[in-house]
Amino acid sequence: MSSLSTPAPPSATGAASDPRRWKALVLLALVQFMFALDGTIVNPALPTIQNDLGFSASGLAWVVNGYTLMAGGFLILGGRVADLFGRRRMFVAGTIVFAISSAVSGLAQNPATLIGARFGQGLGEALAAPAALSLVVLLFHDPKERAKAIGAWGGIAGLGATLGVVISGIIVNEISWRWIFLVNLPVAAIVVFILPRMVTESRMEGDRKIDFMGAVFVTGGLTLVVDGLLNASDHGWGSDNVLIPLLIGTALLIGFGLSQAASKAPLVPLRFFRNRTRITANLATVFAGAGFFTMFFTVTLYMQDVLHYSPLKAGLAWGPFGLMLFVGMAVSMPLLPRIGVKAALTASFVISGLGLYLLTSITPEAHYASHVLPGMLVMAFGQSISFIGLQNSALHKLGPADAGLGSAMSNTSQQLGGSLGLAILVTIALRHTTSRISDGVSPPVAATDGYVWALRLAAAAMIVGAIVVATLFEKVAFTPPDKQALEAAEASAGELSMSAAR
Repeated sequence: MSSLSTPAPPSATGAASDPRRWKALVLLALVQFMFALDGTIVNPALPTIQNDLGFSASGLAWVVNGYTLMAGGFLILGGRVADLFGRRRMFVAGTIVFAISSAVSGLAQNPATLIGARFGQGLGEALAAPAALSLVVLLFHDPKERAKAIGAWGGIAGLGATLGVVISGIIVNEISWRWIFLVNLPVAAIVVFILPRMVTESRMEGDRKIDFMGAVFVTGGLTLVVDGLLNASDHGWGSDNVLIPLLIGTALLIGFGLSQAASKAPLVPLRFFRNRTRITANLATVFAGAGFFTMFFTVTLYMQDVLHYSPLKAGLAWGPFGLMLFVGMAVSMPLLPRIGVKAALTASFVISGLGLYLLTSITPEAHYASHVLPGMLVMAFGQSISFIGLQNSALHKLGPADAGLGSAMSNTSQQLGGSLGLAILVTIALRHTTSRISDGVSPPVAATDGYVWALRLAAAAMIVGAIVVATLFEKVAFTPPDKQALEAAEASAGELSMSAAR
């Protein structure tokens, strides 16, 4: 095995911690901030991108879905490859892929180029993000320091996702939408140049068999299913444009399930599916992701296309949502141990559904303070509880060998839920809008009616999520995120120490 990125824990070797660890953490966190930022930074720019590149309404959803599908579909594979072939190597490779794809995105002259580049960005994140978190674990030997480092890591990711829409509004309004992608290049260049000088290589010994075909099956299958669903906004459900992608995509997903059962090194071992609460948490995460992504997509378009907000104003309008997320997390942390994860999660989905329902009051003449902000704040509060409770449940009764898998599955479920939610709900909204326009309704009214339909269905998805949690969840004791992260980090460090000793 290559030398570890830091020595084994002091308890095992007596070695001191690397004095460069905090500087390395800053660089790793900077890339994680960039990934989180890119998940939301595109939303306020969507109307401008649509006008400049000539996107259709259904095609515009691929600017979001291309990224989320690729990141979600290959995230588990990326973690496995990093463990076996070198974490530093895969982090650098993933960051380079992300940077090149960002450059292509920023320079794109047509929809196909931008969508393809967004797929590339998602692949870059899938390769780099798991490796980056593993490097953070290896850099910090002291349990208290490690808990602080992982806590800072999570906070930076949340900050990036929250600031994305605000930063996007400023860039699009003052410079050009292309710079929401090009701004990644100097960040990536600095990190790729400096970080390899600060950490050495690390990997796990063991069987190098990797289920590449499993990743291809699940990502290809979901991409085709989403494509078929989005095509339904412009074509009949029985058309070849809809049926062929749906049938092939479904066949690939069935192939993924069969390959996992037969593979000696599956992406998702069958033992993972033996815990009811864990499976329920991932299923509920799909519903949460569908509602969350649908809200961001539709409300951003509504504010710019119907209310005629500038990109800057639309970005700033999301500021209270981000603030409420942090407030909700601070309130829910002491509340979860008292009332239990099951009750808290059920309430969070109901609250989120209520927030989405409040947003259905929007009209072409609506006011932000009375028609948008209340639903936005209620939704943010509900989601803040879900984020913590679902992550906690996704790791329920997982041993050290599968802790990383549990976290990756949770993130994948959120990304894929967002992709499927956009594909289904946006398609329904677009068909409704087209139908209303054909009836002689003005485009702003028709578009608003379509957004309302999407938000209603997103609210219904949240209620279904609440029912799923209430009926299928077991009683789960709440483990604070910092303690969970600490236990997983200690387990990982222990495994790496034993591997190094061998």
